[in-house]
Amino acid sequence: MINNYRNNERQIDLLLVSIGGLQAAPCGCCSAMSTSPSSPAWPGSMAASGGATSVPGRSRASAAAAGFNFGTLGFWFPWSVVLLVVAAVLFSYIALLLLLAVCLLSEGQRLYLHWSHKIGILVTLSFSLSATAVLSDLWSKEWTTLLLSLQVTAPFLHVGGVLLMTLLSWPVALHFFRMNKRVRQGLILSSYLAVLFALYLVPLGMYSPCIKEEGTLGPAPALIGHRGAPMLAPENTLMSFERAVEAGADGLETDVTISSDGVPFLMHDSTLRRTTDVYEMFPNRTDAPASSFTWSELQMLSAGAWFLRRDPFGSAGSLDASERLWVQNQTVPSLKEFLDVAAHHQSLVIFDLRRPPPGHPYRDSWISRTLDVLHNQSSINSSQVLWLPADQRRFVQELDPELQQTSGDLASIQQLQEQKIVQLNLHYSHMEQEQIRKYASVNISTNLYVISQPWLYSLAWCAGVHSVTSNALHILKNLQRPVFLMTPDEYNLMWILTNIFSALLVTAVFIFHWWRERGLPFCSGSRQVNDNGPYSKFRTEESDIQGVRWNPLFFEGPSLSLDPLHVPSLHAELSDVWSISSVGVRGEAHGSAVAANLPTITEEPPRDKRSELIG
Repeated sequence: MINNYRNNERQIDLLLVSIGGLQAAPCGCCSAMSTSPSSPAWPGSMAASGGATSVPGRSRASAAAAGFNFGTLGFWFPWSVVLLVVAAVLFSYIALLLLLAVCLLSEGQRLYLHWSHKIGILVTLSFSLSATAVLSDLWSKEWTTLLLSLQVTAPFLHVGGVLLMTLLSWPVALHFFRMNKRVRQGLILSSYLAVLFALYLVPLGMYSPCIKEEGTLGPAPALIGHRGAPMLAPENTLMSFERAVEAGADGLETDVTISSDGVPFLMHDSTLRRTTDVYEMFPNRTDAPASSFTWSELQMLSAGAWFLRRDPFGSAGSLDASERLWVQNQTVPSLKEFLDVAAHHQSLVIFDLRRPPPGHPYRDSWISRTLDVLHNQSSINSSQVLWLPADQRRFVQELDPELQQTSGDLASIQQLQEQKIVQLNLHYSHMEQEQIRKYASVNISTNLYVISQPWLYSLAWCAGVHSVTSNALHILKNLQRPVFLMTPDEYNLMWILTNIFSALLVTAVFIFHWWRERGLPFCSGSRQVNDNGPYSKFRTEESDIQGVRWNPLFFEGPSLSLDPLHVPSLHAELSDVWSISSVGVRGEAHGSAVAANLPTITEEPPRDKRSELIG
């Protein structure tokens, strides 16, 4: 039991291969495969290096980050999902505070943050910076996905941005009309209008492959099962390929390694520990290269039990009893078995051929050994094979010209034609509509990997991609049309109506605030002035005073009798009064004569001013 736990603990660096669309450690069909002489010597170099498996740098970094979770909990924990959920909660909290701030400021109130909210904002900012740094390091190559997503979401993001700026017109207009400094008014208004008009004009320079004229959309890209159907069955097993065909796959993709006795078999990883029970059958060879095993030893291993145990895509629970038994009985298939399945279903095949490490008996004859199986042992037609390995390409072309030569590297049309390349196998980050059209004009088709999301498949469809390698065949096959597809006329109508609605609403908001600020009930022919911020000091005019009643509860000194002759002289003093205690206004006609003996007035200015009034 302890040995099993320790072996599981050492499986961390390849776990991401089976999680998240199998994109963490791309295979040769999904990236250029290194065949440099610096590969570890066969067969003892892995043990000599402490059992370290050679994985790509991005996979190694991701695996290191995932190590604590698996080693401590004993199962895979989606830490990236938790990270995104926490980020969403924190940003929602900040958005709520911002909304409350806008509401308060729009009513002339000041925002006083509690100390707990200040700490919350600081924590959110710190978390955002840290998470961005971590994700930038682990997923540095995935930022391209964000840029690609803008090509399909930009039209809708534009509408959202215009509506957001329209909502902001309320607080902007409020503060614009309550400011008394022309410079600040001009700065606020010009900044707001500059951003608003820039958003209005964004569609003029926007590009999206999914904005197409009616009838110009090409056929949907053909689907190639990435190691079969890994979301429905254990990857690189005969069951997985059968499920891929059932899901509508037009082609099948896999990875080929050669055993120590010369049998090509299917295995993506350089070791057997992730997708077999090698730690039970050969506990001392858990980290040994897969190519160091004989074919008879490989036949002893289960290639399906791990799928039920780890459930990498959360789909194992949907299997019935017979299907679970089928999974348990899966073994490591040979290349011959794989080719026979493809031949039976008339499917295209593409595979990466991994060169054995130095010291392997078939180190120098790996190409010819594979071709021997293809020509002499399997029933597949050569025209069904997309030949990807770049090594000895001229030799392969001369030996079998019917193979469809496929390249995993971008090159000029002239170079590709010289090599007789008919297909490109590229990462989806190389998706450029103009480039795809250029290659298609000389009969070079394009396959992109690994695309498993409907929006990304839709983008590839709109860009004119011929085929995609996918983990989610059963999902993409059901798409009847690209997501976000629209005609230029439909999009023009959408953004023009949005801009018109926004302009009318913003104009109405500014007119409303202009009218309100000049028609406030507490103003009489004068505008409310903002001297020192969002709050104003209201001035009292002589003409507004009809009668003031003295209240002894708020006055400690002698009463003050006001003579009509004294009223004009008090105008300057009353204009600076901040608060008047218990003022009673009599219903006299405005502008009528003041009574001979006005009641007394009590105010709360400094002592010297009170004395001055009494004197």
